[in-house]
Amino acid sequence: MVRCPWGDSTPDYAEYHDTEWGVELHGTPELYERMSLEAFQSGLSWITILRKRAAFRAAFGDFDPHLVAKFGPADVERLMADAGIVRNRLKIDAAIHNARVIVSEGVDLDALLWSFAPAHHERPKTISDVPAITDESKAMAKELKKRGFKFLGPTTCYALMQATGMVDDHIATCFRATSR
Repeated sequence: MVRCPWGDSTPDYAEYHDTEWGVELHGTPELYERMSLEAFQSGLSWITILRKRAAFRAAFGDFDPHLVAKFGPADVERLMADAGIVRNRLKIDAAIHNARVIVSEGVDLDALLWSFAPAHHERPKTISDVPAITDESKAMAKELKKRGFKFLGPTTCYALMQATGMVDDHIATCFRATSR
């Protein structure tokens, strides 16, 4: 079975690649989780986040934005002491802040994020053809920043678009590219 090259590097990546990456994902809590995890990944390997995902879910109340929006200073300290997650205060603060934006502004994250999915996206032929940033991810990042979201630049937004199926970046020879 031929996968995208990164999907063949570890069993964790193979499972994620084969069952989740690039599959359409909808719903505000679901997209808030992925948005948060992509922000936590910034500067790190995705495998680090993937292997800590269960701990992240436990620490962040299954990424229920209404619950996380109520987190206070004691919660931040609890999260900073949790070795099961990435303990970066700026990223923790951003995840809490972003939940507050979602709740206080009544953001339909599904409608907002999916509005940036391109009408047409050419599947890459090789891994070197996969972009890191697109016009759509730049526009998404700009709109999120305008609305007060933090830690979501164009590269993070594009990774989010890939992971949640807004774009299909399985390379042409990947079995997932032919199964859709």
